[in-house]
Amino acid sequence: MTTLDRMFFASYLRNFAIVLTCLLSLYLVVDLFMNLNDFTKGKNGPFDILSHVAGYYVAQIALIYDRLAELITLAAAVFTAAWMQRNNELLPQLSAGVPTRRVIRPIVFGAVLTTCLAPLNTEFYIPSVAEQLTVPRDEWKGKQSGPAKEIAVRGAYDQGGDFIDGAKAIRPAPRSANATPQDGRYGRVLGFEFTAAPGGDLTHLTAREAHYIPPGEVGEKHTGGWKLYTAKPERPSSDNLPANVTHLGPGQYFVRTGELDFDTVVRGRATFTYASTPELWEILNHGTSQKQPMAVAFHQRLVRPLNGLILAVFGLAVILKDQNRHVFISTGLCLILAVLFSALVFWAKYMGDQDILPAPLAAWIPALVFGPLCFATFDAIHT
Repeated sequence: MTTLDRMFFASYLRNFAIVLTCLLSLYLVVDLFMNLNDFTKGKNGPFDILSHVAGYYVAQIALIYDRLAELITLAAAVFTAAWMQRNNELLPQLSAGVPTRRVIRPIVFGAVLTTCLAPLNTEFYIPSVAEQLTVPRDEWKGKQSGPAKEIAVRGAYDQGGDFIDGAKAIRPAPRSANATPQDGRYGRVLGFEFTAAPGGDLTHLTAREAHYIPPGEVGEKHTGGWKLYTAKPERPSSDNLPANVTHLGPGQYFVRTGELDFDTVVRGRATFTYASTPELWEILNHGTSQKQPMAVAFHQRLVRPLNGLILAVFGLAVILKDQNRHVFISTGLCLILAVLFSALVFWAKYMGDQDILPAPLAAWIPALVFGPLCFATFDAIHT
């Protein structure tokens, strides 16, 4: 890497940091002032408010970056190339016989590196803060230690039409060799509600508390479902119970579920939205009522780095194809390109979620449409 390569690469990284900081700061300021009451409600002073704001946005920033990552990379690449043209840093190298594609190689290399940040954020950081991302601003309490942490319940349906909801949930405590259910060994839902799919006499159960017992749990007779305590009705009115419901005694039932585990009931649809790709693959293999949207999300994860690189290289090609064009016109064309690309991504995702298009095709349509156009435009750059 030559001195000029290092200079252009550093310029790209600087522009990336500037664009990232500006967009995230704009989001933080607008969102904070629009929802200031949620952060100040019930607080004991400025330090308590600042702690709430900082803790909440540490998780939210990852989600905002996940949505804007490709556009940030495009903007950084375009600004770097436009700045090179404005300062006449490109013309001397072209006069010396250096091709344009060789000149912008450091920018492309930087775009490849920053494009990889989005998958890393999706695979590692977002799953680690998934619980905070599902909590409303006015209920956010940060990461608290101990088994008594109460979290919100979103509720969820399974493939058969069963529905589980609740008022609050308590995550299981860390396991130990002598742990018991009373020690918080299992995830619990307070104010538990179960609505069975049509087909039996008993279609609705409520319980003061329900414990989720994982499949194959040692020492438990019934596993892979929810054990209800202080349930109503205490006894079923007939023997025609749903196939997955077992009456254990007065006020006690066991509801066997497939995909409705503790995390699914707590997070709802966000279970797969904030899951890593291996977790997404595992959920797909176990079956789910949201198989088509999850399949689309899985394939989009695979093609995302390619989409980001196509968008960045296409933007560079638009800027450099006609070097006599005014920089503001070229920037406007890149903005139109970003809007069209994003619109196609959202349209394809919608068509895939509705099962109108196959999941792989819905995820790959943007690359299939813009990839050849990007290659042709990049090939037409004057050297």
